[in-house]
Parts: sequence; structure tokens; C-alpha cells
Amino acid sequence: MGRVALVTGGSRGIGAAISKALKDAGYTVAANYAGNDEAAAAFTAETGIKTYKWNVADYDASKAGIEAVEAELGPIDVVVANAGITRDAPFHKMTPDQWKQVIDTNLTGVFNTVHPIWPGLRERKFGRVVVISSINGQKGQFGQVNYAATKAGDLGIVKSLAQEGARFGITANAICPGYIATEMVMAVPEKVRESIIAQIPTGRLGEPEEIARCVKFLVSDDAGFVNGSTISANGAQFFV
Repeated sequence: MGRVALVTGGSRGIGAAISKALKDAGYTVAANYAGNDEAAAAFTAETGIKTYKWNVADYDASKAGIEAVEAELGPIDVVVANAGITRDAPFHKMTPDQWKQVIDTNLTGVFNTVHPIWPGLRERKFGRVVVISSINGQKGQFGQVNYAATKAGDLGIVKSLAQEGARFGITANAICPGYIATEMVMAVPEKVRESIIAQIPTGRLGEPEEIARCVKFLVSDDAGFVNGSTISANGAQFFV
């Protein structure tokens, strides 16, 4: 049995691709999900990857869920904080609830996921933390003040964790995907999708598996000196 990896939001979209890639690379994977029982059951049936249900916005639920994973699979050495939501609206129409929901899941959810695992990583002198941020955390986006704020904040978390964890053999890195051909993106009207692709120099959407390959490298032993970094996987749409 290989190292244990936890992927939040790991049964659908980019998270599902990450879970599969890590399993194929020899990791024992636990895929967290928030609410879609049917999709989670189908994912487990297809891949054999165990799924665990909790809301990353809830610290106590996250701590209990992580304890359940470790009791069943062993200590978690690899954490991929991928779970995220959108509640888009122009700022003048954005409600406090839309702000809070996104902050609680996308930003506080990273704390809730990594914090319970961190002491064990320090004790064992090894760990890999990868946070899935976004191109819109780097450049901002109309109608996504809440989402962009969380994804920019995630980069600050990574840079700080990298400095705290380095002497304990822990790395923390981020990936900022551009527009990826997930179920959500493919569901938008074709004309909208075409306008998105027109902004990408590569001339296409990214594939979830391309983000998964970035994760697979960052959690590997080969990436031990890559720490506090951000990989921008966006088809040359935006440079930092």
C-alpha cells in the first residue's frame, strides 16, 4: 500500500482526474465529497477509490472525516485541497450570503482540510500539500469578487505553509488552472464557450488530466525542492 492521499472534491471534475491519477501512481486515495451521493457512488464503482462525505466548510466535520480516513487507510501524507464552489454576481448585487458561502468553502475550507493533518506531517517529517487555486485568483474576474478573493488567498496560504513546513520535509504548492473542460464549463452555451476559447492562445480548453499530471509531479519525491510555488496551467492565457 502506497502513501495515503486525500483529495477534497475528489469525485467529480478536476478532483476526480486527480484522484484517478494518484491511484494510478500507487497512492491509496481517499476522495472527499460534499453532497452528491449518487455521483460519489458511481465514482467508487468505476475506480475503486473510496469516498468520504463531509463539508470542508465545517471544521469539526472535516476533522472527524479526516480521522475516519486515517483510521481506515492510515496516516495522510498527501493533501490536495481541491473542493470549491462559485456564487457569482456583480459586486453591487452580491449578497453577504454569497460572499460567506464561497469564503467558507474555498478559503476556510483549505484551513479546515490541512490544519488537522498538519501535526502528523510535522511529526513524520514528510508531507505534500497542493492547493487548487485558479487563474481568476491571479487576474481577478468580473462577477467573481468572492471567488477571486478566495483563490488569491489560497496562494497566500501556500506560500506561508511552505516556509513553516520546509524544515519538516513538507512542501506546499498551488496550481492555478485556466479554463478546463469540466462538466460545468461544457454546460455553458456554445457561443459563450467559444468566446472563452478565443481568449486562450493555445486555442482550446484544458483537460482535467492535465491538471492531475501537475499534481502528480508536485506530490512526488522528485518535487522535494519545489516549495511555495504556483504552477499556472492556462494555455498561455495569463502570465504572472
